[in-house]
Formats: sequence, structure tokens, C-alpha cells
Amino acid sequence: MDVCVLGAGIVGLATAYELDRQGARVTVVDMATSGAGASGGNGAQLSYSYVQPLADGSIWGQLPKLLLSSDSPLKIRPQWDVAQWRWGLAFMQACNARASARTTARLLNLAALSRTGLDRMRAAYQPDCDFSSTGKLVLYSNAKTFTAAQKQVELQRAFGSQQSAISAQESCELEPALDSYRQRIAGAVYTASECAMDCLKLCQELERILRARGVQFVLGNPVTALETRQLRVVAARTATHTIAAQQFVLALGSESARLACSVGVRLPVYPIKGYSMTLNIAQASVHAAPRINVTDIARKVVFARIGSRLRVAGMAELVGHDRSVRPQAIDSLRDSTRALFPALNAARVEQPWAGLRPATPSGLPIVGVQTGGPCNLVVNTGHGALGLTLAFGTAQQVAAHLLKTPVS
Repeated sequence: MDVCVLGAGIVGLATAYELDRQGARVTVVDMATSGAGASGGNGAQLSYSYVQPLADGSIWGQLPKLLLSSDSPLKIRPQWDVAQWRWGLAFMQACNARASARTTARLLNLAALSRTGLDRMRAAYQPDCDFSSTGKLVLYSNAKTFTAAQKQVELQRAFGSQQSAISAQESCELEPALDSYRQRIAGAVYTASECAMDCLKLCQELERILRARGVQFVLGNPVTALETRQLRVVAARTATHTIAAQQFVLALGSESARLACSVGVRLPVYPIKGYSMTLNIAQASVHAAPRINVTDIARKVVFARIGSRLRVAGMAELVGHDRSVRPQAIDSLRDSTRALFPALNAARVEQPWAGLRPATPSGLPIVGVQTGGPCNLVVNTGHGALGLTLAFGTAQQVAAHLLKTPVS
């Protein structure tokens, strides 16, 4: 079977890998290089056991701050954009405890499937991507949010997650780099099994592996149109290529909605903008930088060790399709780093970055053929901030659909 995968981010490349592994002939098409979009500078954490969706009942109480505050890490800035308003209304409808619990259960199952797929690929090819498995600490700044987190831990335990709610003292014993921040920690959730890796390096390694296996790449060529005939896509067109295939996979992240619309499919996917910076910590003292991955819930900032660098990422802005890197956002990441890890104040900042995470209102990715659309166009998008975590899971779902094989 000939399959054209539209998208060379981690979701598209994982899909290409899984399809090729199961015997399909694959071509990957993208407007840029592998991993150049939302995959390029993400938070680097593999969050298999902590997948609580952004759509949660607590959002209602935060709404005035989200709309009006200039320094909120989670911002909603209304645009003259029907898609944003439609998405926002659906998001608010999903902000309730029952929907959040249901979504959490499905995300945990998908994350477990994804871990299996990524581990299988890593065992086969040992990609150079700064992988680590040192665990994760999620920090809470007050008793109210920590109590809510403990309830989430209990919910996730029912689905197999192994996590512990621990004190500030225990957090600092696990991660000495947090010692100066101890007084700001009301409690934490520790997950020993969580991992991290450089997603951009993984994308580049996957391209290398796939090319060696005979997968074709058409990069630097944005798809300008999908040619359809009798409710089927027959070709993807770029300025320089026409790629014919029997099946097509739409994995273009936040750009997926635009292309889907051209063939009569409306996807509830909208970009949520995030930022990151990368610190060179090669010369840092032993306890200056964290060894364990850290997430500060109040600041909406994550810290992940990737080799001799520390990835600092955060914020969630519903501000349209603007990809510019706001200096104020990077300054905010610097401030958060100084607050948690003051010994890194002199570390050199590399690669200030902004990217658009493709988000659905509920937080669940969209996988499969869409009602009313071409019967051979399989959508694989909407992973939000969990693209790296879930990519190999949805890749297996796509392969199972196209090749009629069991998900494994």
C-alpha cells in the first residue's frame, strides 16, 4: 500500500515509521525540515502518567485573569476569528470534572500504548536524542491546588499510574537543585517512571532511519492542494511535486485544519502558542540544574534535562497563528528559572523559541477518517502539548486502521 504522510513533525514521522515498519510504502511531505514546527523546541518531557487535560472545571474561576491579566501564563486573547470563538466555546463546554476524568482515562491508555511503540523503536535503532528516565516532580504552590492534585493522582491510580504525593522536604531530597525554592512548595507529585528527550533530535534521527529504509521525503514543499476524485484523495500537490498514493495521512499540526477545510472537513483544532529556551548547563555545578524533570504548575513552566542542556518551556496563549517570539515571554521563562534554580543565573541561553501546539477543546487527539470527508484521508492531529508523549500511540492507531492490523 502506498501512503502519503503530510507532516514531518514528531506525529507525522512516528506515523511514517509505524506504517513503514508494518510494510507500507511511505512518502513524507512537509513545508519545512523534519521537526521544524511545534516539535522543534517543545518541553522535552514524556508525560506518560500525568496527562490531565487543560479543559478542567477550575478554568471557570480563572477566566477573568485569563482574559484580562498581562502576566498570566495562560492567556486568551480574543481575535476576529470565527474558528477561535468556536473552539473557545467548545473548550469551555469541556471544562467540567466528568469530561476531564473521561479524557484523562483515554489519554492514559493512549500514553501507555505510545510508550510501548517508542520503546520498541528505541530498542531497534538506539537514536541519538538525549533520552533520560529520571522521573518527574510536579510542584504545587498552595494547599488548594495540591489537594486537587492528590485527587487527580487517585483518579489516575485507578488507571495504572504509579505516582506519589510528597512534601516539599521530600521533593528537595529527591531534587537538591530545588532547595532554595523549598518555601514556595506546598507539595508535589512524583512519578519515577517519567522520561525526557530532545524531540527535534528524535525527528532528525527518525528521518535518517526512514530514509535508510527507503521512505521518500519531499521537504521544503508546502502542500498547496489535495486533488480529489469521487470522495477520494488521489494526489497531494506542492509547487514542484504531485504525490499520488492510495491513502493519505493528515498530520500537519495546527495547519491541518486549513487543509482539511479544503476538502470539506472541519477539524476542531486551534493553535495554542508556547515558548521555550534552552540553557547550556555543561559548566554548571552538580546541584545547580535539576536532574529530575520539573513542572511548576503555578508558573505553567516545565524543566527537562536533555544532555548537557536544560529545556525550559511554558505558557499557553490562545492568540491565533502568530509564531513570533515575544521577548517578554522569554524574560518570563528566565524569571522562572532564576526563581527555582538561582545557581543557573549565568547559564547561556540558546534557541529562544515559540511554537503552535495543535489543540482540540477536550485535549484528545483526532485520529481517523472524518465524516463527510474523503474516505482515504486519515487525520492524525490535535495532540496539544502531548505530541511527543502520544505520537507513537496515535501512529499505531493510524497503522491499524490503514493496514487492518491489531494495535500493539
